[in-house]
Amino acid sequence: MEYASKLSNVSILGAAGKMGSGILLLMAQELFDLSRQPEHSRLEFRINAIDVSEEGLNAVMRYVEKQIRKAGERKPENIRKHFPESDGNDEEVISRYTSEVLALINPVTELKAAYDSTIVFEAASENKDLKIRLLSDINRNSDHAPWFFTNTSSIPIQYIDEKAGLDGRILGFHFYNPPVIQKLVELITTENTLKGLIETAGILAEKLRKVVVRSNDVAGFIGNGHFMRDALYAFSEIERLENKMEFVEAMYAINAVSQKFLIRPMGILQLCDYVGLDVVQFIMKVMDPYMDKEDLHSPLLAMLVSLGVKGGQNPDGSQKNGFFKYEEGRIIGIYNVRIGIYVDIHPVKLKVNEYLGALPESCKPWKEIIKDPDKNNILRTIFSDLRQINTPGSDLALKYGFNSKKIGLKLVNDKVANNEEDVNKVLLTGFYHAYGPVNSFFD
Repeated sequence: MEYASKLSNVSILGAAGKMGSGILLLMAQELFDLSRQPEHSRLEFRINAIDVSEEGLNAVMRYVEKQIRKAGERKPENIRKHFPESDGNDEEVISRYTSEVLALINPVTELKAAYDSTIVFEAASENKDLKIRLLSDINRNSDHAPWFFTNTSSIPIQYIDEKAGLDGRILGFHFYNPPVIQKLVELITTENTLKGLIETAGILAEKLRKVVVRSNDVAGFIGNGHFMRDALYAFSEIERLENKMEFVEAMYAINAVSQKFLIRPMGILQLCDYVGLDVVQFIMKVMDPYMDKEDLHSPLLAMLVSLGVKGGQNPDGSQKNGFFKYEEGRIIGIYNVRIGIYVDIHPVKLKVNEYLGALPESCKPWKEIIKDPDKNNILRTIFSDLRQINTPGSDLALKYGFNSKKIGLKLVNDKVANNEEDVNKVLLTGFYHAYGPVNSFFD
């Protein structure tokens, strides 16, 4: 009952964003389920979807309506259980379900709507000053001592807690993008985090069918702790390779090696495009002051962002141009930073693929590997064969894989992750890698 009571009045900050919209959809479904349970009949459930953009809120309400209806159409039997008294057809039940879920949501542009909430999900931009200002305002004006779930992927929770004066009523509940599909949640707590808040977060994660990995409260946590360093290594390799080839060729080479040779769902530069180059740069800036003897700065990244090359997604989910130029999801160009324009990817691809050399005959695409129950033995054979072929591509891949493993071990040694298994689980679940970075393939 305490769980349901706490979730009876929820606010989501940044509800129109790509993370906030997914969290809104998940919470709307969860609150609807709670509202239909007889033991909660005295509770009034409400979700405040808060964002600065009224246009964005209108769009997110259309998104939620569409997704709720789709969920009902996929499994109408799951919806009917909530309406045992109904003798209508599936369409009538789905329409009723959709309208009742939407009725729980209050789209609003004013932050004061969160003052009456008992739980606040924060999915604002990855800007520590903005987050602290928003949470401080709610905390100062609320009579309910609300609990805060922040979706930060890099800012230490203790820092936010102290600066916003939350007295341990905050934890990191880091959904991965997109929250509705991604199974991983990084859970970050501090010594001050309230026990009841941690317990509620655990129940919520279980109800949302999420895989929880506990990360210690170190800037960047496990996911970005690995991703940012992995990207920095890639950028340094590009600069090193420029002594042997054109800059765009070096960019293509490292992206191809990190995807095809290391059997990842996308190359490292494409992943940076997906996240947004400006977002990657901002996360590095957040992490950098906390990293002793490390410089989390990339001149290449700074140059691209200053030129307006930022990547990220359009409102419809399509990919914006970053390192690469995209057309209907396909890479068609690569940004030449030396002349400031995108050039055709095809001649670059042909030349660099010839330089890198062929993949081992045992190699299979990522899509096939992740579905194979014998994937570990297959991967072991592939990387063993990679050592034997002795090509520029194999050399780059083996060094890259070894560095990725070194980053994973550092996260454990620095007590960011509790163990190697947690590092691997984050990369396997949150980044869809076919294998964890801490492995025996790159000894």
